[in-house]
Amino acid sequence: MSGAARATSPDMTSTGPTDDPKRATGAPGGGDGAASGYAPRHTLPLRVEIVRQLRRRRTAVMFGLLLALPWILVVAFELGPAGRQGGLRLSDLATQSGLNFAAFCLSVSANFLLVVAVALFCGDTVASEASWSSLRYLLAAPVPRDRLLRQKLIVALGFSAAAVVCLPVMALLAGTLAFGWNDVIVPGTGETIPALDVLPRFGIVIGYALVSQLVVAALAFLLSVSTDSPLGAVGGAVGLVIVSTILQAVDTLGSVREFLPTYWNTAWLDALALDMDFTGMIKGTSVSVTYAAILIAFAFRRFRRKDVVS
Repeated sequence: MSGAARATSPDMTSTGPTDDPKRATGAPGGGDGAASGYAPRHTLPLRVEIVRQLRRRRTAVMFGLLLALPWILVVAFELGPAGRQGGLRLSDLATQSGLNFAAFCLSVSANFLLVVAVALFCGDTVASEASWSSLRYLLAAPVPRDRLLRQKLIVALGFSAAAVVCLPVMALLAGTLAFGWNDVIVPGTGETIPALDVLPRFGIVIGYALVSQLVVAALAFLLSVSTDSPLGAVGGAVGLVIVSTILQAVDTLGSVREFLPTYWNTAWLDALALDMDFTGMIKGTSVSVTYAAILIAFAFRRFRRKDVVS
């Protein structure tokens, strides 16, 4: 072969920076195979996922229900018969002040309505993409799997936190307008605490309500990456709460019940006592965070190995 032929042969390559256009520009098939300008950390921005979730009809319906519930309860108390005189249950004291009413609203919604809201936002986030056959296109964008899960988890937890916070805050507003800004009467004892002293404690109550829902959020998220059915993921998380609530009523289980994810859900009532006791909330926080960390770790491990075909 002549020198000219060797110089133009396609089999001969050069290490020069301009001899391979694909390698020089970073186009697919050259160098490391990455496209020009591709940065994994810039894929699927949080604002994109937030907007997508905000446009979902179920988001508007759920927040509409959470914001409307306190006003429905106000109407029910105003139109219904007067409560039992001298009663010291939380329901008997709901109309005594705005804070009492907010505590009542949280107590009646924490074990079901808030559970459904958290399970919906965290259980629907990945499973819905699979059911629409759009999950594989997100990964083909390409969005790294861990980043996709992280972005969706952050947004899902953000919407869940907003759901848990908006109900008691709206209940406080509705209760104050309907029943006044009065001192708080402690359920069970009848002791009175100035409203301004209870207001910071109410922040602790909301914070603990957020932490206690972490187990529901984590399980719903694990189920969401394991199934293509959003209803199955949401229903599985809600089912856990129902089963746990039933088991904690079985006295023969003894101290084993303390490890159930719902056993400490009402520990926030200790923050409204005359002498605050954080023992129950500390135990509940440790149980909830531990379960949530394990379940989320399993979710990431499961998704890394999952064969995404939808």
